[in-house]
Amino acid sequence: MTVQDIRAFNRFYTNVIGALDYSRQLYAPYTLTESRVLYELAHSARTDAADLRGELSLDAGYLSRILNKFEQDGLIERTPSRRDPRRRRVTLTARGRETAALLAERADESVGALLATVPSADRPRLAEAMRTVRELLSDGRPPRREDVLLRDPGPGDLGWIVQRNAALYTAEHGFNADYEGLVARIVADFAEDHDPHLERVWIAELDGRPVGCVMCVRDEAPGTARLRLLLVEPDARGLGIGDRLVSAVVDFARGVGYRDLVLWTNDILASARRVYQRHGFVLVAEKPHRSFGKDLVGQDWRLDLHAAQE
Repeated sequence: MTVQDIRAFNRFYTNVIGALDYSRQLYAPYTLTESRVLYELAHSARTDAADLRGELSLDAGYLSRILNKFEQDGLIERTPSRRDPRRRRVTLTARGRETAALLAERADESVGALLATVPSADRPRLAEAMRTVRELLSDGRPPRREDVLLRDPGPGDLGWIVQRNAALYTAEHGFNADYEGLVARIVADFAEDHDPHLERVWIAELDGRPVGCVMCVRDEAPGTARLRLLLVEPDARGLGIGDRLVSAVVDFARGVGYRDLVLWTNDILASARRVYQRHGFVLVAEKPHRSFGKDLVGQDWRLDLHAAQE
């Protein structure tokens, strides 16, 4: 393979996806780079401008112009970072979230139309070829935090949530099939009847495969959302995925107007409990119970979204 072979492929692929005229491709007033910045803001909770520059390898001046445009369009808000007041935290407004969702929907439709031209029998070969390109060009380096993307679930992802929860909790905690049944019911209820404006699922993706998940659903109590089924694959732990997933739920719940965010877990899940505590959740009750073939101590945690924002 030569340099010219790769350049020829780049020209071919950018033409296929319409990268040179992305705004016309998606019927939106944003370039490919601008759309990518919106995507990162929608999927990376609590993003600082410096984080965006590093993750997207953008020139500081170019990124500043993009963010100025977004601010003028009412898509973002910029405030001092809580981690470092010298840095600027960038968050999407309600209009920004709607715009990012619309661009994502149109991008999905565009890629779906492209994929429709590939015979079903050839799609596994295409997927494998794409994975091979990613692996070879990553130069064998270990995965980084910025390699993880948070996205909406696609076909098969809800089934993956059930399968991986069952497999991991059996392997790590000895849970029986009762737990798989519980997860299956939770996921089925979401799939069959959920309000997309008030309920959501996130999938964490690394190198083209799902490595984590979490759900935000309405609770029975008025004004309350419930965090459910937080999971991170063992080989993807240490990349801050759990923190990002919980941040995504907290920001979403606050953004759509919930007052409280609650969750139920068990005391044996120490790593998850530390994540919840870092985000301000408070333990409000605990009770011994026997479930999933084990003697456990169930715990109820609560986050006051209004107090957490002040």
